[in-house]
Amino acid sequence: MSPTDATGAGKPAEKVDVLVIGAGQAGIAMSEHLTAGGIPHLVLERSRIAERWRSERWDSLVANGPAWHDRFPGLKFDDTDPEAFAPKERVADYFVAYAEKFGAPVRCGVEVTEVRRNEGRPGFRVHTSDGEIEAGAVVAATGPFQRPVMPAIVPETAGLMQIHSNGYRNPGQLPEGAVLVVGGGSSGVQIADELQRAGRKVYLSVGPHGRPPRAYRGRDFCWWLGVLGKWDVGAPAPGTEHVTIAVSGAYGGQTIDFRRLAAEGMTLVGRTEKYADGVLSFAPDLRRNIAQGDADYLAVLDEADAYVARNGLDLPEEPSAREIRPEPDCVKHPIAELSLAEAGVTSIIWATGYALDYGWLKVDAFDETGKPKHQRGVSTEPGVYFLGLPWQSRRGSSFIWGVWHDARYIADQITIQRGYRAYRAPV
Repeated sequence: MSPTDATGAGKPAEKVDVLVIGAGQAGIAMSEHLTAGGIPHLVLERSRIAERWRSERWDSLVANGPAWHDRFPGLKFDDTDPEAFAPKERVADYFVAYAEKFGAPVRCGVEVTEVRRNEGRPGFRVHTSDGEIEAGAVVAATGPFQRPVMPAIVPETAGLMQIHSNGYRNPGQLPEGAVLVVGGGSSGVQIADELQRAGRKVYLSVGPHGRPPRAYRGRDFCWWLGVLGKWDVGAPAPGTEHVTIAVSGAYGGQTIDFRRLAAEGMTLVGRTEKYADGVLSFAPDLRRNIAQGDADYLAVLDEADAYVARNGLDLPEEPSAREIRPEPDCVKHPIAELSLAEAGVTSIIWATGYALDYGWLKVDAFDETGKPKHQRGVSTEPGVYFLGLPWQSRRGSSFIWGVWHDARYIADQITIQRGYRAYRAPV
């Protein structure tokens, strides 16, 4: 949300107890718990409910977790097989239905342009595209995917089509020719796979990543994360804070295997580092990145086998899951430089993640880098809360089910603070 001039000038300021900004999965979860607690509130959404699922993702995207897992407790995907992966439009419709289920007070088409603390009195002054609002508390529920990050490596003068993954829709959108996809996480590898299946020559730039099995011994990876306690890990291990996870629900759900993609014709390269005179240079880290991904994959299988043995579970053994394909030639002899013209590359898709953007939130709740200062979403600015952040309270915080539990905690904290403010000493 970038600041714009607010309309609705001259209207008296609307007053609300709690203002929730954003009606994606975080905002809807927050509204459910506030409603259950009898706390008056309003949810503002600049577009439609769960809009990013509809208009900021590629056409074929499906949820990365099965329908039995990637949902809120109060509603199932009644038209989707529990083990299947819901298409993006179905996920968006799910949140619309969920909001209707408990009558969430969502107001769409209203953009929040500025939030400031009131001087000398409680609460906040909120400027929106539809006038001003006085709010007792504010929940920033805009989620982790706010501002696409595109490294300034290849200049526009290179004459290539360059887009971020949030602008990619389908192979037909790109000009004829080969494609370089930068980013070996879920988005990058799914887009690269789709392009290769469409007959494109694809180069995939792979950095450090985790590569879990999609399923093992008859249970989905999401189930294994749960029983092994990994969803509830409170902080990433040192050195893994920014490691992407390569997992996919596409094509019915498959384990991402970079070796298989290479065997099918994709050319893997290391991290994209620099560009000069039509030539891209890559870091000499591809072999290490692939090996670390394989080690991560096998470690999950080891933990799963140990859990099965310890608990005496009757889950079928799956020795074939441990078979690692031969090392492809592009990994044995990685490309250090690539002349884009000679390779026929006409477009680059940057699947390079997102940055937070709270420029509209003018309060003392951020560190020198712009990251929120908070404890489980309760910010250092009294009355301001964050929801949907990665690792907000645990590994699962930015996922659909995880954000629901974080929202319950924040609703409890808001209730506690309301109780303190309502206290009156006996006469």
